[in-house]
Amino acid sequence: MSFRSAGFRPAALGGVIALVFALSASVAVAQEAQPATSAPATATSAAQKSSAGQPGVDAAPSAPADAGKQATAAPSAAASAAQPASPAEAVAKAGDAAAGQTKATVCGACHGMDGNSTDAQYPKLAGQHEAYIVRQLIHFKSAQRQNPIMMGMAAPLSEQDMHDLGAYFATKRSLPGVADAALVEHGQTLFRQGDIERGIPACMACHSIDGRGNPGAAYPQLTSQHAQYVEATLKAWRDGATWGDDAQAKIMPAIAKKLDDKDIAALASYIEGLHVNEAAGPSKPATP
Repeated sequence: MSFRSAGFRPAALGGVIALVFALSASVAVAQEAQPATSAPATATSAAQKSSAGQPGVDAAPSAPADAGKQATAAPSAAASAAQPASPAEAVAKAGDAAAGQTKATVCGACHGMDGNSTDAQYPKLAGQHEAYIVRQLIHFKSAQRQNPIMMGMAAPLSEQDMHDLGAYFATKRSLPGVADAALVEHGQTLFRQGDIERGIPACMACHSIDGRGNPGAAYPQLTSQHAQYVEATLKAWRDGATWGDDAQAKIMPAIAKKLDDKDIAALASYIEGLHVNEAAGPSKPATP
């Protein structure tokens, strides 16, 4: 793991659904077929009660008819259960990076075709976890996260589109930025140790020491992110902005409220210079 600074580089989830429908159909058939065997007695009793006020009605012939209805009900239930799920009920599959590359064409204008934006106001998406990108796109689409541009971009996306986009950007490598040498020490202390007296936890506790985050816990990658974007985001959280209404979405706003401008500037700069030395080639998982 390294830092890049000006003159300073310290060492540092359709087959399962089909099976369920098939099993449900089998149970329905078995349940409907069982009454058919006892239908004559049941139907006779029902017909006798019905004919009590209707002289001349013979209850016996009605039994086969009722039984026939029951017998035909089972195949009908089975046929209904066998119908495939509607598109709206389909569950999104894991992202397809190849499909995502095509869908990401429009994203490239702000975030770069490889996820490395050249304008620091737009975040780098390269190397970001698929699940995290999906989560944020869902928040934009539902307006739980406010951004006029991204809310409009996310509106037409299906959940599968989101997974495909996330899978594509996850395969890319985030290019390292440059940290301000004068801010690295303070930024590194906060990132690695936090500040116990002020109740500020170490950033690496959730985002890992190399800034690659924790996809299982949905903590995003931070490494090499633009300092300008990190600083603006931390200040927005400090001022009360949130990215959702669940418990996880409230973590960072609570922490940011304890940071002053100097803390935020130092952390943002440190994060931009934070990267892992990797050989050139296709992206691969980081090794601490």
